[in-house]
Amino acid sequence: MRAVGIILAGGNSNRMGELSNKRAVAAMPIAGCYRAIDFALSNMSNSHIQKVAVFTQYNSRSLNEHLNSSKWWDFGRKQGGLFVFTPTITATNSYWYKGTADALYQNISFLKNAHEPYVVIASGDGVYKMDYNKVLEYHIAKGADITIVTTDVKPEDDDITRFGVVKVSDEGRVIGFEEKPIVAETNTASIGVYVVRRRQLIELLETAASEERTDFVKDILVRYLSIKKVNAYKLDTYWRNIGSADSYFKTNMDFLKKDIRDYFFREQPTVYTKVEDLPPAKYNGDAVASNSLVASGCIINGKVYDSLLFKKVYIGNNTVIKNSIILNDVHIGDNCHIENCIIESRDTIKANTTYVGEADKPRVIIEKSMRYNLQ
Repeated sequence: MRAVGIILAGGNSNRMGELSNKRAVAAMPIAGCYRAIDFALSNMSNSHIQKVAVFTQYNSRSLNEHLNSSKWWDFGRKQGGLFVFTPTITATNSYWYKGTADALYQNISFLKNAHEPYVVIASGDGVYKMDYNKVLEYHIAKGADITIVTTDVKPEDDDITRFGVVKVSDEGRVIGFEEKPIVAETNTASIGVYVVRRRQLIELLETAASEERTDFVKDILVRYLSIKKVNAYKLDTYWRNIGSADSYFKTNMDFLKKDIRDYFFREQPTVYTKVEDLPPAKYNGDAVASNSLVASGCIINGKVYDSLLFKKVYIGNNTVIKNSIILNDVHIGDNCHIENCIIESRDTIKANTTYVGEADKPRVIIEKSMRYNLQ
């Protein structure tokens, strides 16, 4: 493909609450076996973008561990590859990334050393499948300076004011862009995917840096909206952003629906992830699992309904799990009742414990694990 890829995965979201205390949003587990960034990486790979840079910053340890080998997304090649950039102290700069435009500018040598004429920029917290070739073809056909990928957000699915709200003319031209408005005038949102000519992006970043402007959306997209030709490309398939605890819960629960599960698990192109060598899930005695996703390495003795169990989860005897998400490596004791909850990874829920949240507002449970303390 005639483009390099950049994935912005360094940010934090206050709306995630305690869930993002120890990991980047892009590293959040999804659908039992994935991380959020896997979807953008897989889209890059499936679009034959051979050179991809990932910008990490906030709580990046688990994300960097996930990206320690590029082979899982087929980036292990002589030409191109997967590059992970974190803030670096240099002779001229000792700052962390001050914004998305600043992150791009601090790594502008990646763009200058590339030969591809276009750049595809994507955020690392979206759950979707997309062929970026189609966006690039649209971008070239329209003669656009910048192309923004948009989608329509239904009120029952998410809060539109969490996103950049876009106004689009009948010809597909972006005529209005407001980042996280108090009141949204349309239901069309930017999904955080952009296509731009590489040399033009370098020029825009250098101008922004000289004026001490650091945000890609506010200081480049919005600022140049009336000067540059900015077009919108509509994505009409599944898309969700996991930037809040509620949307994270809803996104995972969507995978319990057969059509969505089949779309991601069975339909081409494939979504790739780092694979762990774990045994299959084990169901003991009177164990029950109904309408649930149970990942490898789980051991179930109790009953699980309408829930997602991530890797290496243990469910004790006479324990009932309903409408909940249990993240990796959680140990839940006997005679527990968990309903409408998100249990943080590596937690230990003691026997005879009850946690119940509201159906439309899940409760996040974080217990201090005693399993690993040395006595």
